[in-house]
Amino acid sequence: MTPTRLLMAAIVAASLGGCATSSSQTSSCYHLNETVETQIGFCQAVRSGNTLHISGTVGAGEMNEATRKAYDNLRKTLEANGLTFADVVKETVYTTDIEAFKLAGGIRKSYYGDKVPAATWVEVRRLFLPQFVVEIELTAQYR
Repeated sequence: MTPTRLLMAAIVAASLGGCATSSSQTSSCYHLNETVETQIGFCQAVRSGNTLHISGTVGAGEMNEATRKAYDNLRKTLEANGLTFADVVKETVYTTDIEAFKLAGGIRKSYYGDKVPAATWVEVRRLFLPQFVVEIELTAQYR
């Protein structure tokens, strides 16, 4: 192979490698509370391509108050990433009292309005800290 062709091959290989690297860098981490999240070892949200994965967001205390607090923090995370609840496509709720969470359904609906996501609600024995009664994770899509 001539020196010119070797140089051209090296340039093509380098540029293809650059493409692969840049596409893998579409993932980004967002922290709502960086100190706590870094200490525990997670991101509040991770964007991968056109999808935002939001970690479980907790609420403590009485279920209505806990539910409102969790959805308020989810709203902050969505807005910080240029999204709203209308962009949410999947919701998973973990709660220590499914009956109390079902009674708080009006609070939940007030955040989504008429556009509700696919959803799964699960009762669990306990969450990360004993005072947490609800934990909600979301998946949202950029349009």
